[in-house]
Amino acid sequence: MKILLDIPDNKADSLMEVLKSISYVKAKQITDSKAQLIQEVREAVEEMKLIRAGKKKARNAEEFLNEL
Repeated sequence: MKILLDIPDNKADSLMEVLKSISYVKAKQITDSKAQLIQEVREAVEEMKLIRAGKKKARNAEEFLNEL
C-alpha cells in the first residue's frame, strides 16, 4: 500500500526518522510538484471512472483542445 502524506516541514524530519526505523516500511520524500502531479493524475482517473460508469458526461475533443 502506498500513502501520500502532507506534513508541515518542521515536523517532517522527525516523522521520516520514525518511519525509517520500522523495518517493513520504505519511506521516501517527494517534491511538492511530484505530489501535485500524482494528485492530478488520481483525479483524472476518478473522472474517467465516472464517465465510463455514465455518472458524468464526457466533453468532446474540440472543447478539450480549446481549453488547452
